[in-house]
Amino acid sequence: MNERDYLAERFEENRTHLRAVAYRVLGSSSEVDDAVQEAWLRLSRADTAGIDNLGGWLTTVVARVCLDMLRSRKSRREESFTADVPEPVATGKSGSNPEHEALLADSVGLALLVVLDRLTPAERLSFVLHDMFAVPFEEIAPIVGRSAEATRQLASRARRRVRGSAAAPESDLVRQREVIDAFLAALRGGDFEGLLAVLDPDLVVRADAAVTSGAPTEVRGAAAWANQAVAFGQLARLVRPALVNGAIGVVMAPRGRLVRALTFKTANGKITEIEVIGDPARLGELDLSIVD
Repeated sequence: MNERDYLAERFEENRTHLRAVAYRVLGSSSEVDDAVQEAWLRLSRADTAGIDNLGGWLTTVVARVCLDMLRSRKSRREESFTADVPEPVATGKSGSNPEHEALLADSVGLALLVVLDRLTPAERLSFVLHDMFAVPFEEIAPIVGRSAEATRQLASRARRRVRGSAAAPESDLVRQREVIDAFLAALRGGDFEGLLAVLDPDLVVRADAAVTSGAPTEVRGAAAWANQAVAFGQLARLVRPALVNGAIGVVMAPRGRLVRALTFKTANGKITEIEVIGDPARLGELDLSIVD
């Protein structure tokens, strides 16, 4: 076995771990492919004689690549998810499709990806590497260009933002979650009667102009709204519960990028008001955290 074949074999042994790290940092499977490919290219060009821990070395390389990608993304605030670059060492699928993205998002937690997207690149990387992969702060610090203590503070700040602080008591959140879960189950199943069962008859639904595109911004009455909602029930599979401004809401975030948020008011086990938010400026002002 020549040296390149040996490196390729060792790289394959670490591929699953590298993809897991990259996905949790980036939130996009196509960008994951790019990051992992770049790690392979750097390994193939490196002098490997001095590498004692190849897995650790590759993790550091992928982390650096991901950090650069995050910084580039933050600077232009637009994502390119269409890259389909062949992998030099191929055992998996390159490219992506919506179902694959959804499965990956579910494996990490869609709400977590949404909240991570609110962090600075250094906060996101520090939190992911330390809290999800147990990488010591001393090893993360050179990647983000901070001291170990400053890196610890980055991760701590990120952790507080990810976990959030609920405005409502836990008992209230549990009741809200039960109602919203029943709402989502009925919507996903196209269950008109089930939907009516969790909606107050005098339901009011409001949506901003970014959502309605010229249609009425307010609908009154559970039956009137449920008729419309059931017709688009297939979109409900794209949303997940999250804490929105301290209460249970739902978010729609293809590939971890927030495009819709729904907030709810409930009373006596029924949803009385729904607000659908799609305006980017309003989405950016929401206080989001994950649901335990």
